[in-house]
Parts: sequence; structure tokens; C-alpha cells
Amino acid sequence: MDLNSDLGEGVGGPSSRLDDDLLEVVTSANVACGFHAGGPSTMRGVTAHAARTGVAVGAHVAYDDKEGFGRRFIDMDPHVLADEVLYQVAALDAFARRAGTRVTYVKPHGGLYNAIVTHEAQAAAVVAGVTAYSSDLVLLGLPGSVVLRLAEAAGLRTAQEAFADRAYTPEGHLVPRTQEGAVLHDPAEIARRCVAMATGEAITDVNGDRLLVRADSICVHGDTPGALGIARAVRAALREAGADLAPFARAV
Repeated sequence: MDLNSDLGEGVGGPSSRLDDDLLEVVTSANVACGFHAGGPSTMRGVTAHAARTGVAVGAHVAYDDKEGFGRRFIDMDPHVLADEVLYQVAALDAFARRAGTRVTYVKPHGGLYNAIVTHEAQAAAVVAGVTAYSSDLVLLGLPGSVVLRLAEAAGLRTAQEAFADRAYTPEGHLVPRTQEGAVLHDPAEIARRCVAMATGEAITDVNGDRLLVRADSICVHGDTPGALGIARAVRAALREAGADLAPFARAV
């Protein structure tokens, strides 16, 4: 099982203390590429630390929307979106290669991630942007999403993601952050849910009903309050349950 986190979302410096601490816990790092957050110095710092710790580097591509932290839907030309995805992946990979590693996967962020669960045109644009850079990259996304279907049709490898600290709808989608209870905070409860997801057992959706979530990687959001404690609790619980923690996409 892989444990990932969204990193490099600070500004100014090469990396934050939280980024550094989380890189000692997770196995994959979704690194902000400067569109919703972060920038050249954070990209350099996080990729360098990831290379030292053996953490896989993924491009956390997003809408160009720092004001909204990339969490708003933007209705944009698919060709422009494809170009922006390509631009972000290439920029991060330059820093990763300088550090002695490389980008091995792509995970869209926030509003874009949610849109391409069902939005055919934007999902196709993301796939086009990724394949324009490299067909060797893995696309990480929500199980059952349009973007994973289109990625597989285009010959990309895909991986399914679950979320440690988010509530799910009965359809297996994420409960919008604007709704109460969308973000979970109890490390013990979150750890139990992650073990269930990793071992093929059902969790409860927002209505309290059983929901089976299959995943190759589990995300702990770096901007969730108490993220480090949550990540450590999840890692410990997964190891205690016998899970082998390793990146789902490795640099070669």
C-alpha cells in the first residue's frame, strides 16, 4: 500500500517543516507545481528531500488559481488545460531530475480532480497533457472516474486513490468541503478506516451505510489540521495490519 500527501504548497522557501516531517512518513509526494500553490523553490526543496528519502515524486497539477487554492471549478478551453498540465509536469520533472529522481505519476488537485471524475472534455485534456510529456507516467485518480477510463484507453497506467481524511458520498465521491463533516479529524478513526480500505473491507459513507473503496494509494492531505499526527497514525496502523508500505510508482 502507498501513502501519499500533497506537499510543496507553501510559498517563498524551499520547503516547510511540515513537508520535511511528512516526507519521513509517506511513500509518495504530490508536489504542487506553482499553479494552485508553491513555486520553483518549494519544488526544488521537496524533490530534493524526496530523493534523499526514497519517496516517489508526483506532479500535483491544478487550475491556474492561487487565489482560490485551485479548489474552484474553472470552465476553460481543453486545449489550454492540456498545455497547462504539460507545462506543470515538465517544470516539476526538471527539478526532480536535478535532485537525482524523476516524476513518476500525476495527480490532479482540488477543483480539477473533482471535475474530471465526470467532465469528459477536461478529463481528456488532462490525459492529453500527461501523454504529451510521457506515456510512462501513472495517472492517480478516484476509482470509477472518467479520467482513469480515458487514461487507460490512451495507454497510460492508472492507480486508484482513497482519502484518509475525507468523507464519501454513497456513490464513492468525496463529500464537498463546503458541507459539514466533509473533513475527518480523529486520527484513530481515520487510521481504522485506512486499514479497512487497505484490506478490502467496507467503510461507512456520509449516511452511515457500508461503502467499499478500493485503492492503490491512500492520501493524507498536508493542509488538514493535525496532518502529521494523522499520517503517523495511519502509517503505524497499516504496518500493524501487515501492509507493505511502498510507492505505487517507482523511478527507474
